[in-house]
Amino acid sequence: MIDFHYEADFSIQDETKFADWVSRIVVSENRGYGQLDFIFCDDEYLLRINQEYLDHDTYTDIITFPYEDFSGIAGDIFISVDRVRENASDFGVDFDLELKRVMAHGVLHLLGFGDKSEDESLLMRNKEDEKIKLFHVEH
Repeated sequence: MIDFHYEADFSIQDETKFADWVSRIVVSENRGYGQLDFIFCDDEYLLRINQEYLDHDTYTDIITFPYEDFSGIAGDIFISVDRVRENASDFGVDFDLELKRVMAHGVLHLLGFGDKSEDESLLMRNKEDEKIKLFHVEH
């Protein structure tokens, strides 16, 4: 199941469309999924999570917490809407595109893709682009 939660003044307009897209991302990597929760929040909310659970004192756009689920990937994906807006502005892209990129990024982390090395980051970026294109694919 894919659920969306809001801890900020923000909401996805068509949750069903986004849930279907996230499902296609997972299936495109020949995997299944259990419970996936997207939690949309502001910078301060995500900073507290970063400090409390990861011992990092920095703002970030996303934090992904996987949890064990024998039916497939599962986890909580926290996204700072503030960071997504700022990144969209900094990169000169539409907010919706940056939001999809960050959402795909979180799912890709749960699927086992990393971004610590230069090679991993390049693969991650390519996978993000590939998965964003799935958003408009209809069954």
